[in-house]
Amino acid sequence: MTDRAPRLLVTVPPRPAIEDAIAETIPDLPWAYLSRAGSQSLDRVEALLVGSPAREFGTFDPATLPRLRFVQRLFTGLDGFPFDRFPPTIPIAGNVGGYAPFVAEHAVALALGAARAIRIGADRVATGSLRPAPFQTTLRGRTAVLLGYGSIGREIARRLDGFGIRRVGVNRSGRAVPGVEQVLPAEEIDRALAGADLLFEARPLTRATRNSLDAARFARMPEDAIFVNVGRAGTVVEGDLYRHLTTHPEFRAALDVWWDEDYASGRLTTAFPWASLPNLLASPHSAAILGDAERYGVRHALANVRHVLEGGSPDHVADRTEYAGSDSRPDTAASGSAPAQTTR
Repeated sequence: MTDRAPRLLVTVPPRPAIEDAIAETIPDLPWAYLSRAGSQSLDRVEALLVGSPAREFGTFDPATLPRLRFVQRLFTGLDGFPFDRFPPTIPIAGNVGGYAPFVAEHAVALALGAARAIRIGADRVATGSLRPAPFQTTLRGRTAVLLGYGSIGREIARRLDGFGIRRVGVNRSGRAVPGVEQVLPAEEIDRALAGADLLFEARPLTRATRNSLDAARFARMPEDAIFVNVGRAGTVVEGDLYRHLTTHPEFRAALDVWWDEDYASGRLTTAFPWASLPNLLASPHSAAILGDAERYGVRHALANVRHVLEGGSPDHVADRTEYAGSDSRPDTAASGSAPAQTTR
């Protein structure tokens, strides 16, 4: 923080990772925490770094900032973000790629754990059972489909290199991009699913992707396929995936994201008894909560802020029409963002 009138206002709760990243990325920029601004004038604020506005803003109204021209979210997702609290002319950017290496590493760990039945094997050892060995599959020679072949998808593909896996990306355009053997446009998702031995979900939750993976689409996949979701739970019809797992015992799911995540209480609730499924591997939306992930993500977000304040155009600006009505829950639940430690 500085004594000068801030150009950057940080609404995220104070913590060293923020301060260290600002010192490294934009050391000469006057900035302040919203929670510590007190009587300090905010008339010169040009950019906001925000996490979860519903928790951070209180009575603060960003529309009162006369020079505001850019909003950068610390987290990646913008589903559930309160766009209506900001003037429509203000660009709002997600921190796309800010945590991609960490999320990708977790995604591959989940895929390997599911393929090699690590959870069931550990349970067998705990009960002293050597045989029968749990049902396992190999990644070698199989096909991985990456839905949402963006920053996370590219990092996943990079980590799959060397496993002998054929990699197929699915993106909006279908244009060829490095890291995969084939790219299909989003409208050919059904074709992609038919050959998906491994399906990695890394798409944002938008009006187009919400509930787009349903019973019919899971039925298109191979009987012993593995579904890994490190994107957003809302792209999947919860009951359809649960029923598919119960009726297809060789099909496996590995989930890091959930349909009802309450970060205020630190609890998640489910509509189905997921923990009872032997073909499920799960983690509590924790793919990027480790080591230096937060500092990495903050630096990534601030690089976009710096670029804008130096006169450049912001990267990863949201198209508000894609998110309007995509999720009725407040951003505290839908964003995939926890109060202080979460970095996605």
